[in-house]
Amino acid sequence: MKRIKSILTFGLLAATVSCVESDASIDELFDNTSRGAVLRTLDVSSPDFSISDPESVFSVTLEEQDEEEGALFESMDVYVSYTDNTPGKPDDNDYSKAEAFLKNIPASEWGTSALGLPEYTLEVSFGEALSALSIADTEFAGGDYFDIRLVLNLTDGRSFSSADGNGNIFTGSFFRSPFSYRSPIVCPATFDAPTVGTWTLSGQDSYGDGWNGASIDILVDGEQFLNFLVTEDQGDTNEVTFEIPSGATSIEVFYNSGAWDSEVTFQLISANGNTVLDLGPSPAAGVSLIDYCNSDL
Repeated sequence: MKRIKSILTFGLLAATVSCVESDASIDELFDNTSRGAVLRTLDVSSPDFSISDPESVFSVTLEEQDEEEGALFESMDVYVSYTDNTPGKPDDNDYSKAEAFLKNIPASEWGTSALGLPEYTLEVSFGEALSALSIADTEFAGGDYFDIRLVLNLTDGRSFSSADGNGNIFTGSFFRSPFSYRSPIVCPATFDAPTVGTWTLSGQDSYGDGWNGASIDILVDGEQFLNFLVTEDQGDTNEVTFEIPSGATSIEVFYNSGAWDSEVTFQLISANGNTVLDLGPSPAAGVSLIDYCNSDL
């Protein structure tokens, strides 16, 4: 019995010493941890450039967060690059452009967010991006895109951008801080009228429990035409057909985000048999999804 008590006493002492040492190690770890800073994405209200409008803008609202609640924030640099993503359009030359500096936004020009942190709505116009990279009007086509990269500069000399951080910072539901955004060149919905006749929309859910609140809205000539989803009862798939009437001049498709967008895929097939959309997992939400410049509707 004494031997058992001795073992128990020794074990309890060892556990206590271990906890103390562990706490000390954790304290030492955090004391020597260097914290970074992020540009949290609050909203991307305008994600693309219209091919026919040099005044069209890419727009994103950002919130700066650092360990001193914005007190370390000095400025944000904006860079832009261009990718010729359409071989043969407008011709066989590759007009891609390496990254160039666009502008610097000092902290003094930022407002204050609902959390009391620096907030700013960055706007880059199509014309501004073309000018910064010396791209002529004859050197781009619908489907090409610009990458807009941000660099967060702190007063202590450190800088953070898209090469820093991890998946939780870049794509997590709270931070969404990729430091880089892609803005495609798109054509207006009336650029190519939809084929009259029967269209097919198919949706899938990889987990098999429906779209968990996600859905698709289809607009014809700007009016709500169809709402589509995969229900929990349908499980992993749903498919519908619908008729585009004679005289229709435009069709638009919008994805409404749900709880598990990473499970969602879908395809839209025109009455002429062409696959107009084949998107997911995690389709872009709240934006018109059809590339009117390159889709045979």
